[in-house]
Amino acid sequence: MVMVMRSISSCLTLSQTPPPPPPPPPRPRASDHLSTKKQCKRNSRNYCITRPQILPPPPLSRDALGFRVFVLSDLHTDYPENMNWVKSLSTKAYKNDLLLLAGDVAETYHNFYSTMFLLKDRFQHVFYVPGNHDLWCRSEPEGHPYYLDSLDKLNKLLDACRGLGVQTRPMVLYGLGIVPLFSWYHESFDREMDIAGIRIPSLEMACKDFHACKWPREISNRSTSLASYFDAMNEENEDAVKLIKNTCTQIITFSHFLPRQELCPEKRMLFYPNLPKIIGSDFLEVRIRSIHGSEGNASACHVFGHTHFCWDSVLDGIRYIQAPLAYPRERKRRMNGGETWLPFCVYSGGKFADRLSPCYWSDYYAAHPRAPHVTELAPWVARFYNRA
Repeated sequence: MVMVMRSISSCLTLSQTPPPPPPPPPRPRASDHLSTKKQCKRNSRNYCITRPQILPPPPLSRDALGFRVFVLSDLHTDYPENMNWVKSLSTKAYKNDLLLLAGDVAETYHNFYSTMFLLKDRFQHVFYVPGNHDLWCRSEPEGHPYYLDSLDKLNKLLDACRGLGVQTRPMVLYGLGIVPLFSWYHESFDREMDIAGIRIPSLEMACKDFHACKWPREISNRSTSLASYFDAMNEENEDAVKLIKNTCTQIITFSHFLPRQELCPEKRMLFYPNLPKIIGSDFLEVRIRSIHGSEGNASACHVFGHTHFCWDSVLDGIRYIQAPLAYPRERKRRMNGGETWLPFCVYSGGKFADRLSPCYWSDYYAAHPRAPHVTELAPWVARFYNRA
């Protein structure tokens, strides 16, 4: 996830029963990168409310299980509570199943490797794509790899995956096509009108990626070069993707970053209105459409992560799902729908699962059209900026 406004975001969540539009205060997604002043922290406490918990799916009988696909993102196991959650997963219940990890496993190589080892012990198959936190250049315990920059760290993480049997390339399993997609965000992904009239922290202040990630000089967060570089990594898998398209009627693609801006609340709803500039990639949506078709189909599904907003919606014929574990404080206030429904089973018995419910923001936009031309802040956001 993009972490913005650490002290603010730890308190802001959604109400139990959605009122008429506009919706109740969303938490400022992209949480945790910006250190804010004590006054901002005091102000944020005025907005601490909770959202509904997502209902876990009904248990399946032993005969009905078959081949299942579970999805997770944003494990952030540098938090001991999150690592303990991973350790608490059954060592028997998922032995015949597949897990898709949509990035942000851990900030350090040590915790990344430990997490992947635990998950591979619990699931028969584990697939992974990198998130931004995975590529932060953090200090490591003695005996763990040293990396020159974030690309060097990426290569070491992929080497670790190969050693553990974690898949990062497309594959067909039981007739289902699985396509991991490498990606990164770019600022021009955001095409909606900016919010004016308030002091919004710069991207460099708000997003720790600009400091914790290290890139070669020729690629940068401030242009499309980094997003283009990561997208180009998918080209070496073109033959495998072509085979999947020709042989599979059901395909799941997955990435860490967002392929469409409609998968994030409008800026006026966000405590960090510039969030859409650091969450997604146009290259990614083009690649997804090249796999699923420009109009999509009933068997097309894309899983993503990063923003910690639970999401389940269909846009232009493709189902988009986010199922984040997120931060402990978010689960405590059910910012992400709690944890009893995770990992989410997206595919079982040869068909896709029913939609997540209740899934606050995608439910909201299923009932109310986006209005990005409206730049007047939602009341709860306006009150926050007035006080801060």
